[in-house]
Amino acid sequence: MSPFEAAAAAIDRANAEDPQGREELYGRRMVDWVCALVPSASEELLLAARAQHLRRWTVPRSTYPDGRNGYLRWREDLKRFHADALGAILKEAGYGEGSVAKTRNLLVRKNLSTDAEGQTLEDAACLVFLQFELAEFAAKTEPDKMVDILRKSWTKMSPAARERALGLELTPEQRALVKRALEKPAGPG
Repeated sequence: MSPFEAAAAAIDRANAEDPQGREELYGRRMVDWVCALVPSASEELLLAARAQHLRRWTVPRSTYPDGRNGYLRWREDLKRFHADALGAILKEAGYGEGSVAKTRNLLVRKNLSTDAEGQTLEDAACLVFLQFELAEFAAKTEPDKMVDILRKSWTKMSPAARERALGLELTPEQRALVKRALEKPAGPG
């Protein structure tokens, strides 16, 4: 088994332990989108995509304070947690420090604005959200807040990912939310 195959299998085994049964599928969807966006993606990018939510359920949002600051702290801690967990898997699989550092930078979003692979990872996360998670999230989120979330997601995406997003099969309600998000917000009178 190659180091890549060993690492991918270890990520899948870890995510298969998710009590909700979501994270292994999420990792595979991330890889699918990365491959669709960049067919020649590096092993590090593919492994970072697969590990985007590695063992995420072990760090529940409920262990952080309510509100935006608690949410942001949780997200930042998760990035480091995922990077550390993936680093251990990569070392066990035989990867060197360069690959471990590269995947860490991808998962913690270091140099996102100048790193094409980091942008691809962000694009994949946004596209997975739009394609597979939007319906559930929109059902429990107030429409104006949902529009704001979609608007922020859109600004994180590359032009190529935005084009892909516009081609997704969405319900009329989802499409209406995306349309509202893409409209210019009303400015002060």
